[in-house]
Amino acid sequence: MSDNLPAIPGMNNGGACSGNGFLALAGRTAALAASAVFLKEGMHLLRSHMQANAGAALRLSEMCGQAEVEPRFTSMIEDVSTSLTGVAEASGEMVNAADSVDTDARGFNSAHDREYRPGYEASNGSDARQAKPGFYRRTGRR
Repeated sequence: MSDNLPAIPGMNNGGACSGNGFLALAGRTAALAASAVFLKEGMHLLRSHMQANAGAALRLSEMCGQAEVEPRFTSMIEDVSTSLTGVAEASGEMVNAADSVDTDARGFNSAHDREYRPGYEASNGSDARQAKPGFYRRTGRR
């Protein structure tokens, strides 16, 4: 996990919240959403950098053409420009994918919180030993 992410209660401490506990699962999905945001930021920077480099390579190939540089070298520079444009477009697709991961992780975290926080709060507010998660869930059998 990145050092840039906030400390998450119940993560990697082997305590009662380890594994798939309420706080651990909420923490992992929050970390996933935060990682997706960092990825989006990095991909935006990469895309702008590759677009700038593609433009510079295209200008260089035009100048080489005007200077009557051997056509095979000018063609290689144009190929580089095309490849850099492809990288810029692919990084844009990565931004879209990371945005979907961020949105889905936040949605999952909200749904998880709505569903399980009341039970988590109730079990932490009582000294009595609680049943395992899912024990009180209705199964449809009578």
